[in-house]
Amino acid sequence: MNRRTKTAVLGAALLVTAGATGAAGATSSATASTTPSTATTGVASTPSTASTASAPSAASASDERRREAAALTGRAKLYRSAGDDITFSFDAHLAAKDTDDPLKATGTFEWSHYAGGDGAWAKAEVDCLVTGGKVAVVSGVVTDSDLPGAKGKRVGITVHDTGRQDRLGYSWASTGNPVETKDLPKCVGSAPFEKVKKGTGDFTVVPWNPKF
Repeated sequence: MNRRTKTAVLGAALLVTAGATGAAGATSSATASTTPSTATTGVASTPSTASTASAPSAASASDERRREAAALTGRAKLYRSAGDDITFSFDAHLAAKDTDDPLKATGTFEWSHYAGGDGAWAKAEVDCLVTGGKVAVVSGVVTDSDLPGAKGKRVGITVHDTGRQDRLGYSWASTGNPVETKDLPKCVGSAPFEKVKKGTGDFTVVPWNPKF
């Protein structure tokens, strides 16, 4: 795949909203994108498991809040009427000891977008995480990607953990694609205008409660 095709798929096509056709965009891993039905099948086929696990997950979330100041985790696909395979995944954390400095957040996030046999993926190392209530803004520098020119670029993503159908937005919504983004400050994203595809997973935000 040439650079122009990859750039269009990973970046500019993500600007097309859910109702448009011919879009191309983002996922959590290349493996996940080659098996787009896995997440959907897993969620839909085991409703009783999700129900049974609800109590432990609530306790786990409570423990998580005690261990860290903020977090953004989870994996899900975005909804597109054209059927594009777009996946984002997050594993971003701010330790309790660093509660006063969101720039000390650690972790990674990944995204990929495949459509009509074309696409690209990228992985970034977290350099900032700020959460408020159920909204998180995370940024990071791309460390690995099959899109020429993407490595070394900072990107930012905003997630709204609604508890029903999560939403997501990305910094390159206004720049065309990650490669064309220049000097993006840390923890800058966009309004979460995208919607998660139901049944493919979700995102979890641990609220940040700084001491002012």
